[in-house]
Amino acid sequence: MKVLGIVAGRHNGNSEILVKEALLACQEAGAEVKMINLFDYHIEHCIGCESCTMQMGEIAMDPTKKYKGCVLKEKDDMEKIVNEMQTCNGVIFGVPTYDLCPSSLYMKFAQRFLAYELAFRLEIGDVAEDPHTVAGLISVGGSCHDWQTLALESVSATMFTQSLQVVDMMLSTRNGRPGNVLLRDEQIERAHQLGEHIIQAIQTPVEERGWLGEPDMGVCPRCHSSLVYPGDEHWDGIQFPFECAVCGAGGDLVKCEDGTYKFVLAENGLIRDRNINEARAEHLNEIIKTRIEFFQRQGEVQEKYKKYKELKFPAI
Repeated sequence: MKVLGIVAGRHNGNSEILVKEALLACQEAGAEVKMINLFDYHIEHCIGCESCTMQMGEIAMDPTKKYKGCVLKEKDDMEKIVNEMQTCNGVIFGVPTYDLCPSSLYMKFAQRFLAYELAFRLEIGDVAEDPHTVAGLISVGGSCHDWQTLALESVSATMFTQSLQVVDMMLSTRNGRPGNVLLRDEQIERAHQLGEHIIQAIQTPVEERGWLGEPDMGVCPRCHSSLVYPGDEHWDGIQFPFECAVCGAGGDLVKCEDGTYKFVLAENGLIRDRNINEARAEHLNEIIKTRIEFFQRQGEVQEKYKKYKELKFPAI
């Protein structure tokens, strides 16, 4: 068993403490453990060049073409980190949140994941074997849930491109200063339990793995997110009354006898589930279709572009 801890918070901070505690549980179970802090690595911002998705679309239509990867891979440490992740059986993330969302350092790291999408790399032989990696998420903030409402959900939403199955996640609250969590024994114990859950999941056959965290966490029965919104029509006409903003599961909100609401999945509610490689592949089809339409209308685009290319405003 091989487990990697990835911390996006300051050294010796609360995120690092909780990840270390979770890794201790893994180590006690016999796993080989490593931990990195993203502050120690150079990571370039995604520049939105779309080179990765352009290549993926081209290879989908012509498998003889070669994937060159991210255009930034020679400029930073991203490829080294992701290649290590994709050999692990488990990954534990520790991420601070400062204003409802995960830290900018983590998001800079995670937004580069697309160029290394595991399902695609497996399909083209760029990665030899699927490690079927499970993940545990720890988000840390100085306040309660009301100031971390997008924290775990945002980190969870970055798991899909790496085919990471989240089996547990915890929200660490009211820890405003480095070491504050050391006053909260229940959170230290919860982090240790999260590490135990990672080991339990690794030792469970892939097809039998499931959620090991708090059973009533969140609203979505699929990913345990608390973010459910009225569904919109998809590019191919599919629409659900309500959808999970994180995993894309579709269904409806049903009022229970006790007055509470439950998110009930539709019969076909997982056809847009981002946890499923085949469902994510439909998104690539959408990208390809949108791009083809764009290039077919280049004359119209270039004519309208003139207005905005020539339009200048004073900068600071």
